[in-house]
Amino acid sequence: MPFIEIKPGIYWVGVNDHTTDLFEGLWPIDEEGVSYNSYLIKDEKVALVDLAKSLKVDEFLSHIGELVDFSHIDYIILNHLEPDHTGVLNILWKLSPQATIVCSPLAREMVSSFYGIKERVRVVGDGEEISLGEKTLKFFSTPMVHWPETMMTYEVNSQVLFSCDAFGGYGSLQGAIFDDECSDFDFYKRESLRYYVNIVAKFSPMVIKAIDKLSSLALNLVAPSHGLIWRKNPSLIINLYRQWASYAETGGEKGIALVYGSMYGNTETMMDAIARGVAESGIGVEIFDVRRTNPSYILPSLWVNKGVIIGAPTYETGLFPLMAHLLDLAVRKGIKNKKTLYFGSYGWSGGGRREWEKLVSPLNWEIVNSVEFKGGFNSEILTQGRDLGREFGKVIKNL
Repeated sequence: MPFIEIKPGIYWVGVNDHTTDLFEGLWPIDEEGVSYNSYLIKDEKVALVDLAKSLKVDEFLSHIGELVDFSHIDYIILNHLEPDHTGVLNILWKLSPQATIVCSPLAREMVSSFYGIKERVRVVGDGEEISLGEKTLKFFSTPMVHWPETMMTYEVNSQVLFSCDAFGGYGSLQGAIFDDECSDFDFYKRESLRYYVNIVAKFSPMVIKAIDKLSSLALNLVAPSHGLIWRKNPSLIINLYRQWASYAETGGEKGIALVYGSMYGNTETMMDAIARGVAESGIGVEIFDVRRTNPSYILPSLWVNKGVIIGAPTYETGLFPLMAHLLDLAVRKGIKNKKTLYFGSYGWSGGGRREWEKLVSPLNWEIVNSVEFKGGFNSEILTQGRDLGREFGKVIKNL
């Protein structure tokens, strides 16, 4: 896409990435894509806020070159040093001989360690300002959202917050870059939640701290480094992030995520019985097959829903490995304070339930019930499953 003026003298010069399969080498975006949002500010002095991944260097540089001569760039603002934001830095640095890199104190060493750059680096503190002429940039330290060196940049006169990873989401920009232009808003809301849980959720207390810190700012635009720019209602994405962050303590909303895996169909049949029971209780349930669904898409449901049902057979005296992997990620992302139910079959030895209990113990999940059954299913087992689902549903519904 060509550059776009988002406020007088402020331009989006970002790029779309339709070719990367895995964000951070982990999270699938092969269908959704992602944008690397960068912003150029033209005043008496010229500033570039955030950059792009090296994969898109030609397109990125062409956007800037259409607006300014590289020798006229005065400041390169690095809110965050992760390479999807800074991968083009070395080339840009060589093209911009008078530019000064502006970053937080912790970022200075990262600029050196990632890119070997030690000269023309200016460290700014929390609340410090740089005048560009009519426009003024003010910097806010927001550590662990989601790296320790992260900061945000606020243009005082236009009331634009360049929020870096915060308030961002997956999804390439499909022609529209603003929330009010978007024809599929639900897609970006869903992908913002997935991005939050995949990337930021572990640091939810710091997200709330950052939001509180910024609460007094007047905002016309929230301009993150990934996803839509929020201009119709900038507070919407901030409120969503606050809501999602709160789930780290509250455990989420009244709903159930049911995740299962099955080797030969016995656990899967039991899943159907339990799901039927949940439906009879009148509570909502989202069902995922861990064999066929990447954890990236399951984790948001675990994050949002207060109830979690895990169905997995015993595998070599332990838990079905794909389920164990998912629960390991739940631990890493800090998905805490749930109510949970386990079911699964076994052949010659149990053990799935035992490992499940061990895996969820760091997460403060309250175990409501569990059942392991040997061999195949029968009508008695399926009736038991239906009853378990119904009772678990009532527990969640009555919270």
